[in-house]
Amino acid sequence: MPEPRPPALNDIRLRKILDDTLVPAHWPEGFVMRCFEPGDAPALHALLTEVFDDGADGPFDEWWPRISDDPEFDPALCFLVIDAKGRLAAAALCWKSAFVKDLAVHPEARGKGIAEALMWHAFATFRARGADRVDLKTNTEENAAAVRLYDRLGMFEVDWYS
Repeated sequence: MPEPRPPALNDIRLRKILDDTLVPAHWPEGFVMRCFEPGDAPALHALLTEVFDDGADGPFDEWWPRISDDPEFDPALCFLVIDAKGRLAAAALCWKSAFVKDLAVHPEARGKGIAEALMWHAFATFRARGADRVDLKTNTEENAAAVRLYDRLGMFEVDWYS
């Protein structure tokens, strides 16, 4: 396994212990969750590009092979939220190692509880797979709203390499 990249300034690693405090995901009215299908890749890339707007993913023809060929990728761990018009409203792209790689909610779908429901769903999925914890990385300066969400979910900061 390659040595992990050092964290950027203000990056933190958060952890959720998968114990009896888990609650079922509650999907807001008009939204449904389903797992990724191969034809969803362009819409997922577009959502991540719009939400993160940092250019880090690069163009689709570079991003998709990097994601789909990664040994951590499992389509069953990529959760998509579709709105009533059939559009991709949000996604949680998770790695097999019980790590939430990306959590993205389209700006028009924010404030409805979708991100919270996605996280509860991810926690339950990993617990069913035998994991005892879920980790993620976030940036405290650029993503204060996400940090507040993760705190409400009972996540706590851990050492970057633990």
